[in-house]
Amino acid sequence: MNDFSRRSRQKELMDDLNCSGIELAQTLRELKTINRWLGGNKVTTDGLAKLFKQYPQSAYQVADIGCGGGDMIQVMHDWAKKNQINIDFSGIDANRNIIEMASVRLNEKTPVRWLVQNVFSEEFLTEKVDVLTCTLFTHHFTDGELVDLLTAFRQKARLGIVINDLHRHPLAYQSIKWLTRLFSHSKMVQHDAPVSVLRSFSKQDWERILTQASIDSYSIRWFWAFRWQLVITF
Repeated sequence: MNDFSRRSRQKELMDDLNCSGIELAQTLRELKTINRWLGGNKVTTDGLAKLFKQYPQSAYQVADIGCGGGDMIQVMHDWAKKNQINIDFSGIDANRNIIEMASVRLNEKTPVRWLVQNVFSEEFLTEKVDVLTCTLFTHHFTDGELVDLLTAFRQKARLGIVINDLHRHPLAYQSIKWLTRLFSHSKMVQHDAPVSVLRSFSKQDWERILTQASIDSYSIRWFWAFRWQLVITF
């Protein structure tokens, strides 16, 4: 029986930075569909709107961390275009195979600077941006790693951070477990989707981690379906 009182340390298949090929491509396609149908995309764009309202500028530099196939960058680009907001995007991921795939998928659709970087490397901190976003990324790390990650994020971002990740809840776990069993054609998705819920967060988890990272200027909001929006400002 799963323990929902604390974050799981079980690994996901996608944690392998060398994963590639047909299975990875199928996984990225299905994750795009899951995000769209379960309302996850709005969590990030709503967070950006909050930051941009607080810090009005003529243009922004936004880096999407753990960008995967670039789907969220495409969503943010379309949202920014609709709202007449000028954004220069960077997509950062530690998996070179994913970055290569994303650059092909978004080629000629959205101008993006693609970077293969590990968020814990010195290279990651060499260039500042206005805002960092990450979607379904932070649950891949332990609490201790997240404290270090948020410290690095504070050094890299001028204005703030938008984090979009899962709420650890039994209903979320059972729902995604059975939905992926019924409709997914990817073994990676069938394995990783329920595990990602077990590795995700309660509100108390985030409050504890933020305190340990010495971050006190933030807002946490719950979104359907079982998402947390964390907006950190500087």
